[in-house]
Amino acid sequence: MHTTGDRIHTRFATLADIADDVGLSSSTVSRALDPRRSLMVNTKTRERIAEAAERLGYRPHLPARSLMTGRTQTIVVIAADLGNPWVTPILHGVASRVAVDGIVPIIAETNNDSQVLAELINHMLARGVDAIVILAAQRQDADVIESAGRIVPTVVAARTLLGVSVPIVTHDDRRGGEMVAEHFADLGHKLVAQLPGPSDVRNFLLRSEGFAAVLKPRRLRQLSIRDEAVQPTLEEGSRLMARLLDSASELPTAVFAHNDAMAIGAISTIRERGLGVPEDISVSGYNDMPLTEFLTPSLTTVRYPGWEVGTAAGEVALRMLAGEQGVASMCLDPVFIPRGSTRQLGDGRR
Repeated sequence: MHTTGDRIHTRFATLADIADDVGLSSSTVSRALDPRRSLMVNTKTRERIAEAAERLGYRPHLPARSLMTGRTQTIVVIAADLGNPWVTPILHGVASRVAVDGIVPIIAETNNDSQVLAELINHMLARGVDAIVILAAQRQDADVIESAGRIVPTVVAARTLLGVSVPIVTHDDRRGGEMVAEHFADLGHKLVAQLPGPSDVRNFLLRSEGFAAVLKPRRLRQLSIRDEAVQPTLEEGSRLMARLLDSASELPTAVFAHNDAMAIGAISTIRERGLGVPEDISVSGYNDMPLTEFLTPSLTTVRYPGWEVGTAAGEVALRMLAGEQGVASMCLDPVFIPRGSTRQLGDGRR
């Protein structure tokens, strides 16, 4: 069905309809409407055909085009948790970039389950998707992702991963962890702690490594809880903070939670224990999720460039689809955002 003015037509226009309208052959119309062959038709003729196609409501027949080109004009973007606000700008970035080339993104979710990821990849390959962008990579997924990369262009984005040759688009998590520790040191903190994210996600390991690398040079001591989040959630941040408060003989004056959700959970537990943020314990998160600046206090964090990572991942996938060889990985820079949940220690504080 298509519309022309106020009329509703009961079928889509065909190439033959356009050819009759402009008085040209169907083969000429087909060439003019095919981006790969349109330059074979002179400019004025292309413009006439494009105007007629728009006026008549022409839509290309995608199954037929797929048979001719070997492409389905689809790309699957696989996220770990669609309920995580951190994911949204990355998805928007990918979708906006590939849409420019007429490619439709299919969004899928694993719930951080590696078996689901493997099943999704196999299913999407069977559907003939043109490329795969994976935002849900965990350490144990390397073989599955590497295998997918031998079949279609595959990009790992947002999460870093060892043991794969496919391009990876992420940001410098290690530098982000360093920034948090440097901030704590600049504020005069001496005894600090981390609330670690899941160790099967390399981003969290890099944040921890970066934070730890700054401690000795800046004369910071770290309390260890010998535990990690099962998932990087508010509930796990609350649990880890409770464990830290219960086990420590001395309270830290600053805590680095490996993402914003965990930081919010930690702040809730600190308050439940009758302590203040940042009066008693400063807290930093990571990612700069939407609305964190409007919390009370506003959350100190590291901004993850989600939109930029998404658009870069889409660009890399398109370059691979175009046949470019040796497309390089990309690593974007983090930005530190100091806010109200951290403060300068006074002279009377340790």
